[in-house]
Amino acid sequence: MSHAEHAPAAPQTPKVPSVRTFHGDAFTDDYEWLREKDSPQVRAHLEAENAYAEAMTANQQALREEIFNEIKARTVETDLSVPARKRGWWYFTRTAEGSQYAIHCRVAATDTGDLAADWTPPDIEPGVAIDGEQVLLDGNQEAEGKPFFSLGGMAVSEDGTLLAYAQDNAGDERFTLRLKDLSTGELLPDEIENVFYGLTFSPDAKRVFYTVVDDSWRPHQVKAHVLGTDPATDTVVFQEDDPGMWLGFDLSADRTELLLSIGNSEYSETLTLDLLDDQAVPVMLISREHRILHSADPVTLDSGRAYVITHDRKALNNMVSLLRADQVSLPYAQQRWETVLEHSDSVKVEGTAATATHLLVSVRKDTTERVQILPLAHLGTAAQQPAVEPAFDEELYTASLANAELEAPMIRLSYTSDFTPARVYDYTLADGTLSLRKQTQVNDYDPANYRATREWATAADGTRIPLTILRRAEITNESPNPVLVYGYGSYEMSMDPGFGIPRLSLLDRGVVFVIAHVRGGGELGRQWYLDGKKLAKKNTFTDFVDATKYLLESGWADPKRIVALGGSAGGLLMGAVANLAPQLYAGIIAQVPFVDALTSILDPDLPLSALEWEEWGNPIEEKEVYEYMKSYTPYENVAALPYPRIAAVTSLNDTRVLYVEPAKWVAKLREETTGTAPIVMKIEMDGGHGGASGRYEGWKTRAWDYAFALDTLGLNPEGA
Repeated sequence: MSHAEHAPAAPQTPKVPSVRTFHGDAFTDDYEWLREKDSPQVRAHLEAENAYAEAMTANQQALREEIFNEIKARTVETDLSVPARKRGWWYFTRTAEGSQYAIHCRVAATDTGDLAADWTPPDIEPGVAIDGEQVLLDGNQEAEGKPFFSLGGMAVSEDGTLLAYAQDNAGDERFTLRLKDLSTGELLPDEIENVFYGLTFSPDAKRVFYTVVDDSWRPHQVKAHVLGTDPATDTVVFQEDDPGMWLGFDLSADRTELLLSIGNSEYSETLTLDLLDDQAVPVMLISREHRILHSADPVTLDSGRAYVITHDRKALNNMVSLLRADQVSLPYAQQRWETVLEHSDSVKVEGTAATATHLLVSVRKDTTERVQILPLAHLGTAAQQPAVEPAFDEELYTASLANAELEAPMIRLSYTSDFTPARVYDYTLADGTLSLRKQTQVNDYDPANYRATREWATAADGTRIPLTILRRAEITNESPNPVLVYGYGSYEMSMDPGFGIPRLSLLDRGVVFVIAHVRGGGELGRQWYLDGKKLAKKNTFTDFVDATKYLLESGWADPKRIVALGGSAGGLLMGAVANLAPQLYAGIIAQVPFVDALTSILDPDLPLSALEWEEWGNPIEEKEVYEYMKSYTPYENVAALPYPRIAAVTSLNDTRVLYVEPAKWVAKLREETTGTAPIVMKIEMDGGHGGASGRYEGWKTRAWDYAFALDTLGLNPEGA
């Protein structure tokens, strides 16, 4: 951001006062008028913001192009996924150099009677078609001529003849469902607008199930469409009317039951629908009235049908129990829940899946995700066999279940770490053999050049906060360094180890990249989440500030060269720390930031607002929650402070965090700041919550953010 003396003036945002009154408190909002998305005045203002951001970051253009080209050069663009076998076919995706989107393909599988051979994926070369290969969906063709493209789900019928897929061409996550005859390649006349994520066929392929959102963008209906009929006549399988509950579904491993899940972050409900009976209605499995947060997986044991329940019933970090089918109809107090995995204070159970022979359990231990495996034989009895866990060499890694087919003799695992590009393993259930199927190739990359370590900061209340510190091998804390510190800290989401090519462009320029695993996330179990939500939410913000102070005290960070980065709820974190400790940061990048949270949550008609009550509290009904939120929400707390450089990055069609939040925040920041650092907003006019669509556009977005960070850290060759 050089040549400040020639910098254009920031857009002037007119003040149009409106008063919001709750619990006897009147708040005057001068910029709420920016919410009128279709107003010519608002559109003109947003365009002016883009022009200003472009002018103020013009000296970063060459750096952006350099970073983009580095990402592109390191990426093996013509690639394919490891084929996964499902019901007689091997499914995989191809990517091609010069193409934005994946191509979804399949090839017929063979059955020789040798299970190991039949489930070993075929050798397929990147960029080379094989005999019998069939293209199911080419994202590049689907996206042609459209401003945006994203898939919201794909499903193939049990007999392999039909494809259902949903696509979004605006970025607002409202999808159009289409059906394709795979034998002819022709689209069926059935077309359903405004569906949500998630699709599945009935076993006989006569029906397709999907979800629908209400006016507040909350999924509230599961519908069934009978192929060949008018979508206006589609049947509502289940409707959830509680504005604070989210509705979705999963298909059982044997594809005979539809599990309807209704819940929030604190409790849930599950019903099951028999897919083999066209006349069946959902049957209650576990009611919300018991206030248990849970998930369920049907399994077939030697003794009959049962449900594996992951739940927090007297188990803060969850435990796993077995509920046999003959117990479901009994009153809750009389049901017998047989223990499969006991509760542990140090291990969080995340969920389960199953094959015909084994139960697969996703757990979080020592902050990281891994998979445990145990036979279904004798499950829930004294003869149950102990769980085993595939062993890996690194201390900090992520191992997760990628695929588990009912009849398969092996399961597929995804593995990565901060400096290990994604690997795909097949784990043989009978003997525990791990077979490496793919190691993602990265050009011009040597993992020996980088280091990832875990350190711990101490919060003001004595709580230890885990930090992941990423840097080149030669960089130490013996002398201070430019630092980018990232945080999220909401919804019990964990920032797990994972490789990223774009990040290398920062590290190779001497930046230390730090992930602050602050309270509100899930890295240290359920209590870590509870200690950073509702009336404890401020812990998230103070943890981030204390983590930054640790980086200074431990010698990692140069006091004048720290940039903070976070998105969505992490963008709220950015707004909060800007108010709490602006002096610590040379710059802040807030991606799709939830910075006007109180205004949004006070309006249950806005997208997802009512669902947020379980995360932040209900400020409409509870004065204490209102006052607490008002004391930290970034927009309400902008003050006469020396704010650092700030970039707010957003999208016009984002339905999760509306563009108006950063638009108002930026206007207020410019009005109040006592500093001279520029504050800009870049708005993607055709994007959604994740920005523009397509991998190249995604790389450009990341390059923009990183160039802004590098320029702020004094690492832009074109800087002042």
